[in-house]
Amino acid sequence: MSTKEILQYVKQHPSGKVKIAFSDIDGVLRGKYISTEKFLSALEKGTSFCDVIMGWDMADVLYDRAEITGWHTGYPDSQASIDLNTFRKIPWEQDLPFFLGQLNNKDGGPSPVCPRQLLKKVLADAQSMGFNPIFSQEFEWFNFAETPASANEKGFRNLTPLTPGMFGYSILRSTLENPFFTDLFELLTRFNIPIEGLHTETGPGTYEAAIRYSDILEAGDRAVLFKTAVKEIAYQHNIMATFMAKINENLPGCGGHVHQSLWDKNGKKNLFFDARDKQSLSETAKQYIAGQLHCLPYILPSGHQQP
Repeated sequence: MSTKEILQYVKQHPSGKVKIAFSDIDGVLRGKYISTEKFLSALEKGTSFCDVIMGWDMADVLYDRAEITGWHTGYPDSQASIDLNTFRKIPWEQDLPFFLGQLNNKDGGPSPVCPRQLLKKVLADAQSMGFNPIFSQEFEWFNFAETPASANEKGFRNLTPLTPGMFGYSILRSTLENPFFTDLFELLTRFNIPIEGLHTETGPGTYEAAIRYSDILEAGDRAVLFKTAVKEIAYQHNIMATFMAKINENLPGCGGHVHQSLWDKNGKKNLFFDARDKQSLSETAKQYIAGQLHCLPYILPSGHQQP
């Protein structure tokens, strides 16, 4: 849709509101509903969002020794902008208009701690080097026949899985829970998160989905939106979904696979491929892998100082 068509849709939506969201420091969406009038004003004059989302964890526990924001700053509102290119209609909310935003610093430039702004910087750096990054994700997650209230009453222990036992790639269990399966596939695709595959994974009530590849910024948007969307769709079926990496030491963990490739500026040549190499890997691909191996210890959670 063109900008004109998007704005016309927003103005004509009968709800009179728009849903906006920003990624916090942990990649979790934080957002709110705003009136149509407020949204249009934000596009014209800019908007703001409380920068506490860069200063607390997923349980709203404030980080110690935070420099960007904290009690020393009073957790003020940060300048922010809404990206019209992220426009989506939420199919499980009467096609409500939805947009992603990003935080800016005081002078209006990109905030260095905003995950989306950081990804845009990485993309710009890659493009300046002649690379076109194409990415996609696969996610695994557990589903429970619970509500937030029932899970809380159980102390989040001994939750009832949607289906018992291990049964990866099960046709039977995807049929057993077909209304949920169908909604996931259809509603996510309508929410502009196109799904290439969806199946049960090994583990009680465990699913896996593969998202179609795209440019890296869109892939990042799809990744953060996918997790929230799955949880919201699950709520419609009295199901709780979780993407925790390990919910139980005796059960398989949940993976998050990031498929990565670099192409030329025109998106025609796969720069990771070299038919002359025994492993069909180009020198660029080998350097890319070496760089990831070098940086991995520095980006993994650790209580120890890195060498």
